Parts: sequence; structure tokens; C-alpha cells
Amino acid sequence: MLFWLAKQLTPLYSGFNVFSYLTLRAILAVMSALLIALLIGPWMIRRLSRYQIGQVVRDDGPATHFKKAGTPTMGGLLILVAIAVSTLLWADLSNRYVWIVLGVTTAFGVVGFYDDYLKLVKKNPRGLIARWKYFWQSVAGLGAAFVLWTTAQTPNETTLFLPFVKDFAWPLGAFGFILLTYLMIVGMSNAVNLTDGLDGLAIMPAVMVAAALGVFAYVGGNAVFAEYLAIPAVPAAGEVMVFCAAMVGSGLGFLWFNSYPAQVFMGDIGALALGAALGVIAVVVRQEVVVLVMGGIFVLETASVILQVASFKLTGKRLFRMAPIHHHFELKGWAEPKVIVRFWIISLLLVLVGLATLKLR
Repeated sequence: MLFWLAKQLTPLYSGFNVFSYLTLRAILAVMSALLIALLIGPWMIRRLSRYQIGQVVRDDGPATHFKKAGTPTMGGLLILVAIAVSTLLWADLSNRYVWIVLGVTTAFGVVGFYDDYLKLVKKNPRGLIARWKYFWQSVAGLGAAFVLWTTAQTPNETTLFLPFVKDFAWPLGAFGFILLTYLMIVGMSNAVNLTDGLDGLAIMPAVMVAAALGVFAYVGGNAVFAEYLAIPAVPAAGEVMVFCAAMVGSGLGFLWFNSYPAQVFMGDIGALALGAALGVIAVVVRQEVVVLVMGGIFVLETASVILQVASFKLTGKRLFRMAPIHHHFELKGWAEPKVIVRFWIISLLLVLVGLATLKLR
């Protein structure tokens, strides 16, 4: 909105032309989202506490988690509001990618909101039945995949590229592209949700991956940079950088309240939405493989759950003391802050590996 206003005012005063620079708008998006989160965070926490929308702690979990019972949840709404407002303020709203990414994030946020609502407000311990939860995730994921396929304007937008392999380009076709996009969006959504088990554990890796994807969006959306770096050029994808910046700002603002000991948890509304956003952005900028590397913590947490379930069903034995794997380390005696910070460090290293693919081709 402010970007549109600046464009209208540029003929009257050339100084408004500064808002045409994508990097400036990304910086403003970070600052706006951070400020919004910090301003409305205390109010939202009070409201959630007043309505007793608090965390329910599993009886079989680490004993240190029992004190978390009753901590306000559904704080992911804070993240979504900050992202949406900041993106609408500073992004070019004529860009289709902006609306696709916003739409996917909102849709998964709605699914998460309803699940949290049933569990925390209606006191239904099962929440949204798993098959219905997966059904609505699938509807949103397939819908986004179909829109991206039908609106694709260049071959690069529907081609699979591999990091470190300069000349690999595999046209996916309609079925392959829609399937890959669906798996990326739904898979990343659930992966982030599984990771969201400790104070700040999920949000900081999500912030780092979003920042890196913003870099990929910026260079991939610029034909000159994309050619120089030998990465897929995706016209108009650069505008997604503003959304990524809003994710970074809102995530940091949420971390202000979610850092150990947490004043609020994001709940499914935040975790499902953030994961879906990362998945769809990776598809837009054609970095599906790279995002799996950068989001390695999310992949690890998901793999630990799959392996735990498979091992127990096949052999009757558990591979880990508890899954997802962050609980395994807690039960081994690691203090919660130590688990969180070490996972952050690993995430940072993996993001740097992902960014290295910009030059190593």
C-alpha cells in the first residue's frame, strides 16, 4: 500500500522513487514486521491468558516441561498479522507471487488456527482429526501447485535444478511439478510443526531459512545476477524478498516473547503457516533441494519421528528415548537452552552451506 502510494507520488517529488528499490523495501519490511510484533505481542499474550488459551503438556514428556502448562498458545497469530501487514505495506501488490505466497501462508494458518481452537478453547485433546487436517493441507497445497503451474510464464518456473550441478535442468511437466510443489508445501509445513517443541527452537531456524530464501529471490528475480551466478532466473520472483523480510522481522519479534522461558507459544497456527511459506517460496525461486539442506533441522526432526514409528512397529523397539529428536536430547540430560542453541548453530551452518550454492556451481 505504501509502495503503491509512493509510486503515485513519484511524479510530484522524485525522492519517492527511492521506494522502488527492492532492498530498501525489504529492510523496511523487516523493521515494520518487527515493530508490529513487539507492539501487539503484550496485548495478545494478555488476551490469550485471559481466555485461558494455554499449552497442554504431555504426561510422557520431559519433567521440565510440566511448568510450561498453561503458557499462552496460538501466538502464531502474532506472526501472521505482522507478516501480512508488513507485506501489504511494502510489496508490489500487482505481483502474482506475493499473493500466492500470502494465500498459502494464510490457508495453512487457518488450518492451524482451527486445530488450536479445538484443542485449547473447546478442550478437545484430539484437536482437528488427523485425516481432516491432512485433507485441508492437501487442498491448499494442491491449489497453490495448480496456480503456480497454470500461471508459469517461462520454462525455468517448472524445471527442477540441483545445487552444485551447473548444467542439470529437468523439465518436470504438469504432474511432476504439481506433485513436487505439493510435497514441498505440505512436507515443510508439518516438518516445522514437529520442530516446534521447545522455546524458540522452530522460529529461529525458520527466520534464518527465510532470510536465505530472500537472497535467492533477489538474485533469481534479477536476470543479470541470475546469469552471472548460473542460477535459475525467475522473472518477478524478486518481490518475494519483501515477504521473506517480513517473515524475518515477525519471527524476531515473536522470538522476543518466545525465548526461554517462553511467554507464549506459536501453536499450530504459526508452525503450519511458516513451514508452508518456506515450502512455497522454495518452489517459486526454484530452490527445492537447497531449502531441504538449509532447513536440515526440520528434516532431521521429521526423520526422527518416521524412524521412531517405523522401528517400533517393525521391531517393537524405539531408536530414540523420545521423538521428535529434541526430546531425546532432553531426556539424555541436556538442558533445554543447550538443545535450542545447539540446534540454532547447526541451522546457521546449514544455511551457510545453502548460500554457498550461489557461487559453487
